[in-house]
Formats: sequence, C-alpha cells, structure tokens
Amino acid sequence: MIPKVAMIGGGSWATAVIKMLSDNLVEKEILWWMRDAESIAHIQKYKHNPKYLSSVEIRIPAHHIANDIAEIIAPADWIVLNVPAAFLKETLANVTPEMLAGKKIVSAIKGIVPDENQIIGEFIHEKFNVPLTDILVISGPCHAEEVALEKLSYLTIASLDIEGAGYFGKLLNTRYIKTNISDDIFGTEYAAVLKNIYAVASGICHGIGYGDNFQAVLISNAVREIKRFVDAVHPITRDIKESAYLGDLLVTAYSQFSRNRTFGNMVGKGYTVKSAQLEMNMIAEGYYAASCMHVINKKYKIDMPISRAVYAILYEKHSPQIEMKLLTEKLS
Repeated sequence: MIPKVAMIGGGSWATAVIKMLSDNLVEKEILWWMRDAESIAHIQKYKHNPKYLSSVEIRIPAHHIANDIAEIIAPADWIVLNVPAAFLKETLANVTPEMLAGKKIVSAIKGIVPDENQIIGEFIHEKFNVPLTDILVISGPCHAEEVALEKLSYLTIASLDIEGAGYFGKLLNTRYIKTNISDDIFGTEYAAVLKNIYAVASGICHGIGYGDNFQAVLISNAVREIKRFVDAVHPITRDIKESAYLGDLLVTAYSQFSRNRTFGNMVGKGYTVKSAQLEMNMIAEGYYAASCMHVINKKYKIDMPISRAVYAILYEKHSPQIEMKLLTEKLS
C-alpha cells in the first residue's frame, strides 16, 4: 500500500519538508493544503512556491494541492501539521476528531498553542482524541533554507511508537537528510519551544552590543534551563546534549537563517515588537512562546531567568539593556 502524506501549511518549513518527501526514493503520494489560493495557483502552474523557498521545485500533481483541508486530509495516512502555532486552532476549526481517526499526526510546529498553553501533541491528543501513540514530533537542528540548498541536515522523529517514528523517518531520508528516532515526544517538543525563546534572547543581546563571549555563556545557561524544565515536566532518562535538544538550540541561537534571532536582534536595536514583526513578515515563534511558557511555568516554578527576561522585554516592555544587564548577574 502506497503511503499518503498530507502537508498542512504553506510556509518555508512546510516547503522544505515537501522537498524532503519529494526527493526521498520511497514511493508515496504527497498532498498539500495551504490557505492562499493565489499561491496554490502559482505552484500548480510554475512548480515553485512564490513566497517561500522559491528556488525549490515542487513536483506534486496539481490536483494534489488545494485549500480545502477536508479534501486533503481525507485520503491521508500521515498528516503533517506545519503552520505557526498561533494559527493552528484557526486552521483546524472545521476538522473533527472523526476526520483524524486512525491517522498518524506529525507535528512539525515548534511552538505552543496560545490560550490553551499546550504543546502541539497535547493539544491534538486532548482536542481531537488522537492517541499519543499516533502522534509524532519532528525536531531539528534543521533550517528550511539549508534544506533548500541541500546542505546535510539531521532530524529527530519522536514518538511513543518507535516503529512508526522509524517508518516516517524513512519517508524523509535523502542524501542530504538523515533521521534519528526518539521516544521523548514531550521533551523534544518543549525543547523546540524553549530554544526559540533563547534564540530571541541571543538576538536581543547581539542587538544591544554583547559579543561572542557572552553569547557562549548565555547559551550554555539556556541549555541548563531546558534541562531543568523538561526534566520536571517529563522526568525520563535523556541526554540533553543530543542534537534534538542542544543541536537545535545552537542552530537557532546562532544561525543567520534564524527568524527568532533576527526578531530579537531587531528588538535589541530598538524596534518595537510590532514594528519588528511587520518588517520581518514572518512568524517568530519565540514571541508567542515567551508568553505561553511564562504561564506554564507558574505551575512548575522552574528557575528560568533567561526565559523570564525575554518575557519582561516583550510583554512588560522592560528596557532590553536594563533587563539583560540584570540577567548577567544571574548567569554562570
């Protein structure tokens, strides 16, 4: 039986995963939902996404791309969720639990659902009654732009169903993509959320003039924050130095392609949050994550000074210079 994979989302990471699936040699059918009808028409005619990673050739039959989400997910065995977390509820507004029954749901979203303050796996499990064993999480380190350039990259596929994670990994493997598997669906997903906050912090520090020496201290403290939090939320044996945790943090905090670092850099240079968002024209998940994690951590009360500093700057309008100066006294 030929597997059918549905992509939900039309951004750069969705386009990158479409490229992986298309370049992979395992026979499969790929279906693609995106909101923008004009982008769909452009892809159907010219075989390129007009807004994101436009150099990537899209080799999907025209009739497999649509903006009717029910039409796209109905035949699918695997559904890859790849929209910004802030828009997930809106995207799935007309989707019912019955429509997802028996399907594997793959989260490629590195964010938290606002209002619900839940990671994607928790939200899908509770809202749509999808068993945890049918939920998978894709984590990095992997930037869409380097996938488009076919730079060697590694992904971790996490699921309680290790066999299912391995199978989906085989659908993504190419000469430039290697996959690992993990059973840590909660830890990898929370780590992916937190690293976006720390990338914002890294950008803020760069924007106000801190150098590489301080950035190294900042990120070494950030990985310890991640460990403290994920160990409290989901206390299993894990190695925080693995690429799904430390590697994803490093690439997001340092890369020129990191939208969260770019967003933070603009805030550090004096942009307001709104003006930075408007100029970027892309979603920085770390902005929403900072607020959600602030609420979530009221329950766990984990010592997270970097996350707290980012929240104070973005939501309480504290001075980046003053807040980061205060933070320097809390790091080691």
